[in-house]
Amino acid sequence: MAEVVLFHHALGRTTGVDAFAEALRSAGQGVVVPDLFDGRRFETVEAGVAYAEGVGFGTIADRGEGAASGLAAGFAVIGMSLGNVPTMKLAQNDGRVGGAVLLHGGLPLGFFGDGWPEGLPLQAHTNRDDDWGDLDVLEDLKSTIGDAMDLFVYEGATHLFTDASTEDHDPRAAGLVLERVLDLLAVL
Repeated sequence: MAEVVLFHHALGRTTGVDAFAEALRSAGQGVVVPDLFDGRRFETVEAGVAYAEGVGFGTIADRGEGAASGLAAGFAVIGMSLGNVPTMKLAQNDGRVGGAVLLHGGLPLGFFGDGWPEGLPLQAHTNRDDDWGDLDVLEDLKSTIGDAMDLFVYEGATHLFTDASTEDHDPRAAGLVLERVLDLLAVL
């Protein structure tokens, strides 16, 4: 069993985020889902991103670090879209992280540091035609990180396709994501 910190996307901690966490728990994982927005939820990604910009991405990343502060070495971090901010910061700067997953986009390495920790496994999942999905950023990460990263690109244009509470939800792709994430967690 891996300990996992799952960071929500720009809509906030939705029932779909909690359902994804519950699916991980049902497979035997220990999952923490911090609320980076202090209980706020938003109707659109744009509104959630505007809130995060107002609070500051540094503050969002710090909240994520705080949520992971008591975990033992080897825990995994999973970010959903905006949740990739604390995911990347922790993965690049906290030597206790055993694996990372980026859902629905990513950040360039230079955002929180110049390099990727040697041997730290990373998965990234995005839809090919998602305007928010950062496919170009993820492809650059893959070319830099190499074999430590698995990049999974799904055929679609929706953004939050793993969140069952959104109109973006794609059950087939979400099922593949869950299966692949569990494969990674099994080796941590």
